[in-house]
Amino acid sequence: MQGRLAGKRAFVTGAGQGIGRAVALAFAREGARVTAASRTGAKLADLPAQGILPLELDVTDGAAVARAITGAGPLDILVNAAGWVHAGGILECSEADWARSLEQNVTSMFYTIRAALPAMLERRAGAIINVASVASSLTGVAGRAAYGTSKAAVIGLTKAVAREAVAHGVRCNALAPGTTFSPSLIERADATGDREGALRLFAARQPMGRLGTAEEMAEACVYLACDAAAFMTGQVLVVDGGQTL
Repeated sequence: MQGRLAGKRAFVTGAGQGIGRAVALAFAREGARVTAASRTGAKLADLPAQGILPLELDVTDGAAVARAITGAGPLDILVNAAGWVHAGGILECSEADWARSLEQNVTSMFYTIRAALPAMLERRAGAIINVASVASSLTGVAGRAAYGTSKAAVIGLTKAVAREAVAHGVRCNALAPGTTFSPSLIERADATGDREGALRLFAARQPMGRLGTAEEMAEACVYLACDAAAFMTGQVLVVDGGQTL
């Protein structure tokens, strides 16, 4: 039985850990030929055993992104999962933190989409998935001023690209996860000095009373990438355990 993404060529950023890694693995299981990109190449070392091509890439380097996507293409699927979470409200956010949030969370997607979209338009086929967050234009989250701003911009970018490409066979959607268990989340919990207490607070954000898993987010991305979602573009798929109810 063929997978839902059989024969598709996919490029996934942020694939070293968390949601991006889970997406790369899920896509490979569904039959896609996956290029998995991460700034830290060591995090990708085990992926070739899963049939995935690893690629060390700084997604904030526009020229490097263009070379990488040209080399991996033509792409059927682009998943933008690379990102960074600044922990702190606006008064705790330095100019450098603000700039880094926008560069890593939004400008990186500008680079990847600008590189991948022309070939998709020419072939009149393609699916772009941008990982946003419920901390965005969907809801405000305390201590996430720069992050929420950047993810709101991701949603705006998604809708703009979807509108521009809708008549040319290319879809662009966003995934908005709730709080999801990941190495990044553990780092933020550890930074509080009370990992277990912080994780309990993170879990309490969701009325379901638990954290999401990277695998659950990856399954949502498989849906957005596959033909079952062929009539869906410019939308934000919220998977958040009821956080935004």
